[in-house]
Amino acid sequence: MTIITSVEQLKAIYEGVSEASIAKVTKTLTAEYRQMIEASPFVAFATVGPEGLDCSPRGDLGGAVRIKDEATLLLPDWRGNNRIDSLINIVRDPRVALMFLIPGSNTAMRINGRAVISVEPELLLSFEMDGRHPRSVTVITINEVYFQCARALMRAELWNPERFVDPKDLPTPGTLLKAAKADFDKETYDREWPERAARTMW
Repeated sequence: MTIITSVEQLKAIYEGVSEASIAKVTKTLTAEYRQMIEASPFVAFATVGPEGLDCSPRGDLGGAVRIKDEATLLLPDWRGNNRIDSLINIVRDPRVALMFLIPGSNTAMRINGRAVISVEPELLLSFEMDGRHPRSVTVITINEVYFQCARALMRAELWNPERFVDPKDLPTPGTLLKAAKADFDKETYDREWPERAARTMW
């Protein structure tokens, strides 16, 4: 196996960066970038800490994040598994990266920045959903924002219904858990999960 060991070797393989690839990067949200972010109900949220990297899926009705201003995003932390890997990373290393997907669009949006975790009562209350509130809100300061070339989503045909996988052809969450822990009760987990998820969405 031939391994690349230097930046110079790597750059020798690839052509120069196009003008568009440089020009698209801004330090704050343009009106058009704001429109794209507001249209996205899903974001992959990446953090880094002493133990390594973490990438967490986040989604919400009406947009994955709330835009506070052209340089600031608010990301509520709704119900999950309580591992809080992302939040633990942020309190030790504020660097974050986000990739937003918009159903039906092959253009993804990317943001790199720095974050803090807020438990300001008024902020938590402002995100009320079904009488519930997030336990914390991640406040993200944008360092750079840009859109991603559409080729990856086009190659994947991500939004093509004819390419959708039938969930029945995939392992259930209970089956995945049993593969990791042999004595896990997958039948009970799979039977109870839909109702539990519906009751604890927020």
